[in-house]
Amino acid sequence: MDLFAGISVSDYPAAREWYERLFGAVAFEPNDVEAVWELAEHRYVYIEHRPEHAGHAQHTIFVDDLDEVVAGIAGRGLEPAQRETYDNGVRKITYRDADGNEIGFGGAPVG
Repeated sequence: MDLFAGISVSDYPAAREWYERLFGAVAFEPNDVEAVWELAEHRYVYIEHRPEHAGHAQHTIFVDDLDEVVAGIAGRGLEPAQRETYDNGVRKITYRDADGNEIGFGGAPVG
């Protein structure tokens, strides 16, 4: 199974820079209004310049080592907008871009 999760943005150059800090290096740019990141084999997130649709994305990515992912993102200069721990111990760290799109990273309970 392949996954392409899209995020509409209003300012492509600024969003590309922000998402590069969030996800790391761009995997490829199919054209001048899209950038794609490969999160895992056959699983991609992309941004696209579509100002009329910007700000409505809500994606959560469940990762094996949440602390490592958050530390890597912090090392690239981004801090979370929100940190949550649910009653079952599952943690979620949410980042918001300038348009208000939400990208969350979830992780299993600690211990």
